[in-house]
Amino acid sequence: MRKIILFIIMALSVQTAFSQMSERTFIRDGNRKFNDSLFIKAEENYLRAIDRNPGMVEGYYDLANSYLAQQKPNEAIEQYSKAVSLLESEKKTLEEAGQYDSREMARCKENLSHAYHNAGVVFHQCNQYDKAVGAYRNALRNNPNDEETRFNLIQAMKQLQEQQQNQDQQDQQNQDQQQDQEQQQQDQQQQDQEQQQQDQQEMSQENAEQLLEAAMQDEKDVQERVQQMIKVQPKKPLEKDW
Repeated sequence: MRKIILFIIMALSVQTAFSQMSERTFIRDGNRKFNDSLFIKAEENYLRAIDRNPGMVEGYYDLANSYLAQQKPNEAIEQYSKAVSLLESEKKTLEEAGQYDSREMARCKENLSHAYHNAGVVFHQCNQYDKAVGAYRNALRNNPNDEETRFNLIQAMKQLQEQQQNQDQQDQQNQDQQQDQEQQQQDQQQQDQEQQQQDQQEMSQENAEQLLEAAMQDEKDVQERVQQMIKVQPKKPLEKDW
């Protein structure tokens, strides 16, 4: 029985070691494919590594890089976010432990800096300067000595300011245009009302003339009928008064 238990323990250990070797093998193979610009093949290997170990930060980070190389910014951001989430959790755990290996913390912060930096690059390329600024700042919080990130942050801040100014100008133009349209509508409504009043006055005058003409015609008809009645009446003979 003891031999069976030992055999099972050894088998599990071998299986675990094989699993770890496999995911590492996929990462290394993916990196080779990435360096050869075979980004889709690299993506496939990174996905296999993550499938074997969903908590593998390196897998998400490298997968994001492969998406970025394929010009798939949304997919890249999603994977960088997963890597950041795992690294932030690891950093928090180390901080809460109180006493921790400084090398582990340094490694964690460096990886966080890289993930935030690359996420900032994606946002930067997509002209989402506000998000790029936030990502670069987070990168510098974890690695204040990263001059490349600092340079990118300055550029993103300038472009964000220009973007906001352009947006303000566009908003003002839209507001002015809307006011012009409203004024034109008001002027048109006023013209329509004035034309309507003028039409009503002309119609009233025309109706009055028509009524007067009709009344005069009626009077003329009455007079003609009276004259006709007078003409047709027989004359009475004169009576002699003797």
